[in-house]
Amino acid sequence: MDIMLFHSVYGPRPAVHAAADRLRAAGHQVRVPDLFEGQTATSVEEGMALKEKIGKDELLRRAVLAAAPYSERGLVYAGFSLGGSIAQTLALGDTKARGLLLLHGTSEIAENASVDDLPVQLHVADPDPFESHDWLTAWYLKMRQAGADVEIYRYPGAGHLYTDPELPDYDERAAEETWRTGLAFIDSL
Repeated sequence: MDIMLFHSVYGPRPAVHAAADRLRAAGHQVRVPDLFEGQTATSVEEGMALKEKIGKDELLRRAVLAAAPYSERGLVYAGFSLGGSIAQTLALGDTKARGLLLLHGTSEIAENASVDDLPVQLHVADPDPFESHDWLTAWYLKMRQAGADVEIYRYPGAGHLYTDPELPDYDERAAEETWRTGLAFIDSL
């Protein structure tokens, strides 16, 4: 399977490359676009400032340019937090998307979004300061209305970016369960 994996607001940190290696070890081709052009952040605040400096439109432009050469093949879009929101936007706009794996993040859904049974899997901390229960309920309903086939996995007590072993949010049990479930999801596509 061809996977386009987008990094979080921290940038293309070692955990993102380790995730890509894990996916490659399972037999998938994985690309990790650097939407921050070499810059990484050491805190959420620093990452948010970097995101704002680059701008949402520019980040999406960079993501589309990274995915375009491979989208004809039918990509699985995946991402961490901010990268999840970018992956979601691209997957909902790509009629050949094979699946969407969201880790720690979602995004607004356009009113006219429409997909044909796009398989979607979301893994999120519970509670998550960036993905409230009310938000996730509305998100789920809108994704279903758009035609997506959605599964949500919640991890009680885990921090927002619980799959990154270099961050305080890290939760080994939740991270391993996420990868076990996520890899099975990708293998099923």
